[in-house]
Amino acid sequence: MSTEQRSTATRVVVASTVALSFISFWRGAAIVLSDLASSAFYAGGIAEGAIGRSAPWFVLGVMLFSFAVRSVYMESCSMYVRGGVYVVVRDAMGPVLARLSVSALIFDYILTGPISAVSAGQYLGRLLNEISELLRFGMTIPPDSFAALFGIAVTAYFWWNNIKGIHESSAKALRIMQVTTVMVVMFLVWCSLTLLQRGPAQIPPAPVPSNLEFSKEGLGWLAGTRWIQISVVAIIVAFGHSLLAMSGFETLAQVYREIESPKLKKLKITANIVCIYAVLSTGVITLFAGMIIPDAVRPEYHDNLLGGLTSHLAGPQLARLGFHVFVVIVGVMILSGAVNTSMIGANGVLNRVAEDGVLVPWFRKPHKRFGTSYRLINLITGLQFATVIGSRGNVDLLGEAYAFGVVWSFFMKALGVLVLRFRRHDQEYKTPINITIGGREWPIGLLSTTSALFLVAVANLCSKQIATIFGLSFTLLLFIVFTVSERFNAKIRRNTKQGLEQFNLDVQPEISVGGGAIHARPGCILVAVRDYSRMTHLQNVLQKTNLRRHDIVVMTVRGVSAGAGEYDLAENQLFTDYERELFTRVVAMAEKEGKTVDLLVVPAVNPFDAMVQTAAKLRASRLVTGVSARMASEELARRIGSAWERLPEPRHAFSLEIITPDRPSIFVNLGPHPPRLWPEDLDLVHELWLELSEKYTGAKLHHRDIVGVALRRMRDQLKSKQHTEVVHDILQEVEHRKEPREPQVAEKN
Repeated sequence: MSTEQRSTATRVVVASTVALSFISFWRGAAIVLSDLASSAFYAGGIAEGAIGRSAPWFVLGVMLFSFAVRSVYMESCSMYVRGGVYVVVRDAMGPVLARLSVSALIFDYILTGPISAVSAGQYLGRLLNEISELLRFGMTIPPDSFAALFGIAVTAYFWWNNIKGIHESSAKALRIMQVTTVMVVMFLVWCSLTLLQRGPAQIPPAPVPSNLEFSKEGLGWLAGTRWIQISVVAIIVAFGHSLLAMSGFETLAQVYREIESPKLKKLKITANIVCIYAVLSTGVITLFAGMIIPDAVRPEYHDNLLGGLTSHLAGPQLARLGFHVFVVIVGVMILSGAVNTSMIGANGVLNRVAEDGVLVPWFRKPHKRFGTSYRLINLITGLQFATVIGSRGNVDLLGEAYAFGVVWSFFMKALGVLVLRFRRHDQEYKTPINITIGGREWPIGLLSTTSALFLVAVANLCSKQIATIFGLSFTLLLFIVFTVSERFNAKIRRNTKQGLEQFNLDVQPEISVGGGAIHARPGCILVAVRDYSRMTHLQNVLQKTNLRRHDIVVMTVRGVSAGAGEYDLAENQLFTDYERELFTRVVAMAEKEGKTVDLLVVPAVNPFDAMVQTAAKLRASRLVTGVSARMASEELARRIGSAWERLPEPRHAFSLEIITPDRPSIFVNLGPHPPRLWPEDLDLVHELWLELSEKYTGAKLHHRDIVGVALRRMRDQLKSKQHTEVVHDILQEVEHRKEPREPQVAEKN
């Protein structure tokens, strides 16, 4: 078998995990708000049950404090610390604290779904009872039991959506938030009109220690101690009971990986949308509820706060009932959407933990049809089912336990970012309020936020017995599981480098457009990489390529001996540790730029034949390589050109670009190709077409006719006495319009 035949039949490895679905900042904000904004339906009632009538002020304060937490997450993401809390804490304080922090975070995510779904069931069940009473059906639904059954149904629904992948989930979250926005605007307008018409039923007492009315459950182990009589302690405890309203920010770090480029700019927009929306939807509306619903009856609506608010608005009863129905429908949608958010977040965290070797690879095996990590999703869903069943539909019970994971995950995240502030200096964004003393920068804003979160976390630890008992138990259990799994994993992966991306190898005998393994469209850009320390050319392609026009395929050639090309190779021969490390860096570069790429490993005897044949099979428009460490760029271009000449007819035409960081690129056109016209050339063609079509030809004339006539006349002039004049014009055009980065050095046709 000849070298050309062996090269043609070489097998291809596709690492499908790189095929991420990047989303807009609107979808990113919708995913976060599906969790964060949903707290408006239950946070105010839970807080008031724990600290009394001053709760709306504390909830509003928590929402304003969310801007500070937003800055912490943005600083973390600006360093491109991938994986949220886990990786930030691991890089800053080591793997033990990282496993502990991620255990608390998973506890947070696991409870996000149940508390949201059960709260939605409470709203719906109480509305059905209200309608039944109004219509005198004589039927009453037990709210708690109904809420538990509803929670199970919603969890199962979003389990299936997440099995299918984030595309559908993010689209649903966006639609839910669009409808929710209508509800929020109606609340703001209607509540304002109600207050203007009849004034507030009462103003919630100021958020000072003398106005706090702690319940027995709200004090926990602080009941009967002197600590709670200290004003500062009382305020911190009250703030801690209201921090539940800010749950959801941990999702910001997860959606950052999916946000389209430019990532940091879009993240800022996402974070600002989230914070402003949360202040209005949770903070202001909860305050309106405290002003409009009379104190005497408001405790009846702790599980149904917004439903109670609609019942006490000004206006006809029928209009209020209609709005109540609308609010419950929206509540069911957004609270159910929080189940989706919790699954996305927990799945993202567990995937990152698995990538780091803390979980065995079995958990990350992709779904055969959808490619999702379905085993992790099944695990998350099972724990959420157990939580809903164990709660029996009690929102207050879930709220107490939920608060544990929220505050501790926030604190560990902030502490990790604070430590990294002194270890790293590559932050594109820094939490505001930084002062320089003695030539050293001191992060006052970040330090203050971290300290506040620590004090609230300690206060919650002492004042929430249920949260502390169940939260610590779950966290320690998960910590033990992670530790044992990591040690077991270390034995089976002793010789495997840690921290690398995990890839699913799809070995295909042939690669072609539409073949199933590679999803790139014809006209894609093929980038060849081999040395992970020389990937300037890949960075250039990622920054400049518009994925709406061209897909990107990154390939590496796995060199094999001449005899090996005649036999099938094992997966570990096709995809070694070197390829894994190489593609791990490719994945990181692509994700940071917010671009999706396909990955290929092509075993071959001749690397130049492999690159050219792969470009031809994929119908690529351009092959991009970096500078070779073994030969000059001109020689590299010559060898690739020679490989193209060896292709069988008909040969696919494409361009070759060799990008070097310190000198102009070499650009070679291989085969017949459409000319790359300058904008003024296109304008000139269009101008001539307008003039000729209006005066002579009408609609029969096309732009290609103008170009065709011009080319034929130029060919004739080159054969006439005007030859010198035409050549002079061409040389002038080349000199004036030479591209600084992509000069054409050769054309092969």
